[in-house]
Amino acid sequence: MVEKIIYFETIDPIDFFGVNNSNIDLLKTKFPKIKIIARGNELKLIGEEDEILKFEEKFASLVKHFEKYNDLSNSDIEKITNGNVEKESASINNHDVIVFGNNGKAIKAITANQKVMLEKYDHNDMIFAIGPAGSGKTYTAIAMAVRALKNKEVKRIILSRPAVEAGERLGFLPGDIKDKIDPYLQPLYDALFDMLPSRKLESLMKDGVIQIAPLAFMRGRTLDNAFVILDEAQNTTLNQLKMFLTRMGKSSKFIVTGDITQIDLPRKRDSGLIQAINILKDIKGIAIVYLDTADILRHKLVKLIVEAYEKSNIK
Repeated sequence: MVEKIIYFETIDPIDFFGVNNSNIDLLKTKFPKIKIIARGNELKLIGEEDEILKFEEKFASLVKHFEKYNDLSNSDIEKITNGNVEKESASINNHDVIVFGNNGKAIKAITANQKVMLEKYDHNDMIFAIGPAGSGKTYTAIAMAVRALKNKEVKRIILSRPAVEAGERLGFLPGDIKDKIDPYLQPLYDALFDMLPSRKLESLMKDGVIQIAPLAFMRGRTLDNAFVILDEAQNTTLNQLKMFLTRMGKSSKFIVTGDITQIDLPRKRDSGLIQAINILKDIKGIAIVYLDTADILRHKLVKLIVEAYEKSNIK
């Protein structure tokens, strides 16, 4: 008889074990010759060495499945322990699924222009995604970044935004610099929390695999093997955006998102995003994707609001 302990380092054992440890109870029936004890963030195995080796082989497949789909059900365990490792569903068009978020939610490119973003990714290292609020440009970009990280296409994700003081002064906000800046970056955190379990996300951010920082913090860096997203790029100046774009290192992917109808700079014509898409539009390897009101997937009123402002003469 041997004893083995498996530690859960990046996976939340509560999610993996199932409600009331239902997944563990099922595993016990699948491996009756092994005593399985779930406690905290560890799994203790007691049994013959050959039986434990068999368990570890299946367990590795279960972990791989959980990391891909962020979900593990009793039926998944049945399939995997019986030799059917991959989860397939006839109801999911896998071509459109970008990544599986929390609880196995399939995050897809739903609209025509979101699908264009996916297509352009395969043939370009830099993409500009221009569109109105709610068109999914940032969410789609972050989902693509999470997929690239999971598939080991890149070693890290870097998300950035310019901290434009649209009527508020950073100096008057409470707290240290992180406390002052975080409200500007919150939409990026929100998207990541949809796509990665909180424990996994916390670990990746602690290790620097996922970084979220204001645009000013990009100066002087060379970003190799990274998926880098600059959000709200309409609020960058020409020099700021040029600085960001020239951070691109080897084996990296850059996506720049923005809404040129919501520029918070003192003079709209100074937007680096508007200038960049005109300067760079003919360079091979750079794609520009335009999203519109047809891509808006928020509350139905958002689409009507955007259209109303587009029709108005108010600037």
